Amino acid sequence: MTTTTPATTPGTPAPGGKSTAKAVPGPYVTLTRAAFLASVRDRTTVFFTFAFPLVFLVVFGLLFRGQSVDGGLPYINYVAPGVLAWGVGNAALFGPAFALMHWRRDDILRLIWRTPTPLPTVLGSRLLVAIAVGLMQAVLFTAVALLPFFGLHLDGSWPLALPLLVLGVAAFLALGLVVGSLADTPEAVAAIANCVMVPMAFLSGAFYPADLLPGWIRTASWVLPLRYLDDGLTDVLAGRASAGSLALDCGGLVAFAVVFGLIAARIFRWSNRT
Repeated sequence: MTTTTPATTPGTPAPGGKSTAKAVPGPYVTLTRAAFLASVRDRTTVFFTFAFPLVFLVVFGLLFRGQSVDGGLPYINYVAPGVLAWGVGNAALFGPAFALMHWRRDDILRLIWRTPTPLPTVLGSRLLVAIAVGLMQAVLFTAVALLPFFGLHLDGSWPLALPLLVLGVAAFLALGLVVGSLADTPEAVAAIANCVMVPMAFLSGAFYPADLLPGWIRTASWVLPLRYLDDGLTDVLAGRASAGSLALDCGGLVAFAVVFGLIAARIFRWSNRT
């Protein structure tokens, strides 16, 4: 006498009451995982995201080791937050800008437009990856600056840096969407992004303390998003942040994120042919 086992189909309970169906991750999780793996697997991206900004931290830390700036604050307390702000902004801008340019050039955006996955889900996954990368940069740069050789003094209010990092990533990612919408080639993306980020690094006080800049440059630098991120991180890591100054820096980053986001939405193109 033979017995047969009832066939089961995905989603139907097997004998014993247990389902044989496997949970399928949603599009947001899948896209986030794919974007993160693409970021960490590319050696060039990893180098310019983590190692390249770290070179600036080491060089400036060695050049001005043991020196203090206005108010007696060690120079490393200026350069570490500045390099961190610039590195986070650089990564958040370049990644989405290149991705958007490639997606549009290769007609991937047109394919996304025809799928049930909405574009905000795709961009949201990029934002989550950018935030994760920014937090990893913060841990790495701060750990190096805390080495006794450099002597960064970290105040207990350092958790206040987290909202600044998240808002900074959002602001520069929105700026990256603007650059990616304007540029049609990788060379154009690199040219526009560098023309934006390199001068901003010096004018905002990221590579050179803003307190030592001429007065008119200090005033003009408040139209730059990096100034708000650098100013907030410097105050927080030095333990001199107040509720008012922190709110100003966070509010400035939110404003830039909204403005750049609206501009990106206005000039967005699904394809180079449209």
